[in-house]
Amino acid sequence: QVQLVESGGGSVQAGGSLRVSCTISELDFGRGTIAWYRQEADKECQLVSKIEVSGWTWYADSVKGRFTVSLDGHASTLYLQMNSLKPEDTAVYYCAAGTFLPRSMKICGSDASVDWGQGTQVTVS
Repeated sequence: QVQLVESGGGSVQAGGSLRVSCTISELDFGRGTIAWYRQEADKECQLVSKIEVSGWTWYADSVKGRFTVSLDGHASTLYLQMNSLKPEDTAVYYCAAGTFLPRSMKICGSDASVDWGQGTQVTVS
């Protein structure tokens, strides 16, 4: 099982920037995809962005053009650079690794076929 530890969350004013990081204990390229999810209060867990070892990336429409995902293979760290933040970006952000990463689920962490971090809170006011 891959261990994932997020950091870098916090509070920021609308229009500001934050970068969240995820340290990955074992960057298993065979698993294919590493991703960021978020869960807002009283809403479903949503896939925000994902990156494959080939470098291919995907973004949810709500963050396209504002968020950038990147992977430092040497440091085994996944990043999500978030610019032009909006109050609706307020959520707990989770990194995840797996072969198949669904677009949404009721609760982040509930898919046992995916490895999850513990989450980091991002608050935009």
